[in-house]
Amino acid sequence: MKFLHTSDWHLGKTLKGRNRLDEQRAVLGEIIGIAREHEVDAVLVAGDVYDSAAPPAAAQQLAVQALVALRGTGAEVVVIAGNHDHQPTFDAYRPLMSAAGITLVGTPRTAADGGVVTFRAPGTGEPVTVAALPFVSQRYAVRAADLVTQTPDQTAARYDQVVRALLEQLRAGFDDNAVNLVLAHLTVTNGLFGGGERLAQSIFEYHVSAAAFPADAHYVALGHLHRRQTLAAPCPVVYSGAPLAVDFGEQENTNVVCLVEASPGVPARVTDIALTAGRRLRTVRGTVAELAAQAPELAEDLLRVVVREPARAGLRDEVQELLPNALEVGIDPEFRVALGGSRPSAAALARRSPADLFREYCAAEQFDDPRVEALFARLHDEVSSGE
Repeated sequence: MKFLHTSDWHLGKTLKGRNRLDEQRAVLGEIIGIAREHEVDAVLVAGDVYDSAAPPAAAQQLAVQALVALRGTGAEVVVIAGNHDHQPTFDAYRPLMSAAGITLVGTPRTAADGGVVTFRAPGTGEPVTVAALPFVSQRYAVRAADLVTQTPDQTAARYDQVVRALLEQLRAGFDDNAVNLVLAHLTVTNGLFGGGERLAQSIFEYHVSAAAFPADAHYVALGHLHRRQTLAAPCPVVYSGAPLAVDFGEQENTNVVCLVEASPGVPARVTDIALTAGRRLRTVRGTVAELAAQAPELAEDLLRVVVREPARAGLRDEVQELLPNALEVGIDPEFRVALGGSRPSAAALARRSPADLFREYCAAEQFDDPRVEALFARLHDEVSSGE
């Protein structure tokens, strides 16, 4: 059988206020075309369909259209919720999407309660078993009381135990005569960040070893980390990565969809198919004159601009006139020092995210500890979401 593995669509994601729905639509159209061209038997979407738990209507419409179109190619479609998705909503729409031939799994389930999805590959007739594990939150796995009374090592071990138990329970649904797959959204030990993940729900205290996945799985299709990577394990454990760079931290990533071929008793074979839709993200540096010289070759890209000149009135407007797609304009730190510690305006501060401001504060204080940054991100998520 053949199937596509994709994840981390993040529909509805904006970048520095820029709506990217047209780019997201183009990328999903590319994936649909690949599914049709290769006549795949299934499409596995490993979570983070949306960028937020309350996505705009246009993003929801795009997701439904894309999933229906993927099903229209003749492929089975299985989708799990990620940490950005609203898991109960996925479960609420499960019966409706099932009527359209699309399987949604919002919250962790037992094998008997829908956590294991079975079907026959349309093209080959081979039986297929998919153990589906949506995002397991820290709150789900570790009680609030444990967070207070136990050490970080103990709570991390507890999280690992819970996820392993869930995977082992789902593995009970495997069939020796079937293609057995795992579809999950989580952090695996030693996985590399893509650059745009939500740190509060990706920090190293809550991860699972690749050895936790069943050795008899033909393939483990993962979402959550946005970088395409394969991790050492008894079976293929693969992050497909995000199909579109969601932030400038991901500008060097290669965006792909994974085409996987597998048969009972035969190891899976993976082919990466490059995705080219969507604008390139680039960080450019230079004086205003140097930026002006580069302007023609940067016209189609979304830009983060670092100006190598001291700040002056009207500098930002001057740069954005030269480079209309400059979403972020900043001063090189070497030139900021020369300003004698002058404070940015309230308007300038308002344009920057709390995470950026906190990161800059830590840098100014020469305080470098990723755990503190992750803790700040977690607390900000909780405050801003009202949880």
